[in-house]
Formats: sequence, structure tokens, C-alpha cells
Amino acid sequence: MSNSNPANCCDYHPSMSLKMAHKRAQMLTQIRQFFAERQVLEVQTPLMSKAGNTDVFVPSISTNVTVQDKPQTHYLHTSPEFAMKRMLASWKVAIYQICPVFRDNEVGSRHNSEFTMLEWYRPGFDLEALAAELSDLLTTVYGQSQNLTYYSYSKAFIDYVGIHPLTASLETIKAAAEKNALGGLDLGEDRQGWLDVLFSHLVEPNLGYQSPTLITDYPPATAALAKVETDEQGNEVAKRFELYINGIEIANAYDELADGAALQARFEADNEERARRGLPIMPIDERLVAACDHLPACSGIALGIDRLLMVVTGAKSIDEVIGFGIGRA
Repeated sequence: MSNSNPANCCDYHPSMSLKMAHKRAQMLTQIRQFFAERQVLEVQTPLMSKAGNTDVFVPSISTNVTVQDKPQTHYLHTSPEFAMKRMLASWKVAIYQICPVFRDNEVGSRHNSEFTMLEWYRPGFDLEALAAELSDLLTTVYGQSQNLTYYSYSKAFIDYVGIHPLTASLETIKAAAEKNALGGLDLGEDRQGWLDVLFSHLVEPNLGYQSPTLITDYPPATAALAKVETDEQGNEVAKRFELYINGIEIANAYDELADGAALQARFEADNEERARRGLPIMPIDERLVAACDHLPACSGIALGIDRLLMVVTGAKSIDEVIGFGIGRA
């Protein structure tokens, strides 16, 4: 008879401390109070959907379900965006949600396959108004004024990489990668892929140390569900920004695309790229496409709750700010 005790076979403790759990609960309370005072409606949407995220670089987690005795494949949402936009198209009021989201093969000091996202949409807000509200939210969470620094994607590239990302040739971009020991990657002719590598390795680690920093005017290839406009230099740029604090991406905001045909075309282009890369083709959310033409003019933002708590508390790993990291789940 074995004397082993299953309770002693492994560490059953949460990955975060009780002290951190109190800080997390306090921050969530502050956020909910912040939106309640601004009369932004809290909503809840399904975690599973028959449609999936087509984005090549945001891998979904699939799950098998049975509906009326028929097996189906559903996908755990990578963001509540699709369902929230369907609500927004019908109700046309400001809404927010705090919920778990899921992304496959994301594990590391800043990544976990399951994490918590705050997402909100503001009809009638442009990106400037949304940034001002984001600043107010950060001030609430930090307990002291947080002024945002604006920094264009191109200027950041020029400062830290020495090339203009919107006008440089692919050869110049590859040469910059080679110069910085990043040339061994198999990215072929994927221009944005090379830019993403340069940004993540050479630009991102420098951002947001003096004050929270908004990177603006991204390349159109990164537009996803954002509108595209022409900047003062005549370059097309995505109407979006990302928030960085202490070298960590915290939030991602869009001036939201409200054009169903354009959205359908982007989803189809994503699936074509997925096919080229040997990735699964994702079912397109046709309900979202139909709703898109009815969206009010609005801006929306997704913010990582766990990462925000990391930078507020000085935690070095996401495991320190969530109950159980994927290794203990």
C-alpha cells in the first residue's frame, strides 16, 4: 500500500499572494466605480462563439460542445469585442465589460493563456476624448495624476531603429533587423512582420518609463478593426493608439470601423493569409459584419487588467497578479 499523499504531490497554493489579491479586488472596485459615475453600462457577453478571431497573430482556443445533440466547434473569445459591438449597434450607448479572455500558446512573464480584459466603447468619442478618459482612469487606479505622452509610431522607429517604418524599403527594414541580430527569422517578404519584430525588440522596451505613453499613427497593416486616414506627410495610418507603461503594452484603442463590407474584406484577407501560412481557416462572424453598418461613430479600447496591476504594484510576472497561472491551473 502506497504511503504517498496526493495533497503533497505538488504545490497547491495560488500563484499570487493574499496581499496582492486584496490589491486586485480594490482595483476592480475602483474601475467599476469609475464607470458607474460616468454612467457607462456594464455588460456581459458569451465566452464562447461559433465564429472565431481571424487575426493571424491572435490564436484562438477551440472547444467541442454539443447543441441539441449535434457536435459543434466553438471558440473561446480572444476579446469581447465582437459581441460588444453587436450590442453597441443595437443600443448605441456607452458600455464596458471586465471578463476573462483566452489566447492559445501565450505563456511567459507577461502572458497567460487565460487573462482578464477591460474593454469599453464610447459613442461620440474620438481617440483624443478616449485618451483623456484613459488618463482619468489611470489617475483613479494610481491615486495620483497620470498625464499621457504622445509618441508617433514613425518617430519612435526613427529614434530607436534609425529608419522610417512607413517609407523604408523592405531591404532597408531587413538590413536594420540584421544589424541588430534579428535577421535570422524566417519572415520572408512580410514587411509588417519585420517591423513588428523591430518594434518589439528595439522600441517597446524603452516606452512609458517617464510617463504613460501612447503610440499613435500605426501602419495600415495593423489597423485590424480601426479606420485608416492620411497623415500630414501623406502616409496612410491606422486611427488607433496603444498605451505603454514601463516597457509593457497595457491597452489598445481604435477609432472603430463602421463599414460591414470593409470588415468582411479584412476578415477574408486574414483567412487568405492564414491559408498561406498553413493555419486553420476561422469562421467569420457574419452577425458582427451585419451589425457593423449600424455602429454609431465611436472609439473603443481594450486594456489588460493583469498587466495594469503589474505596473501599478511593480510585479515582475503575470503569475504574481492572477490566482493561478497556467502552470497551476
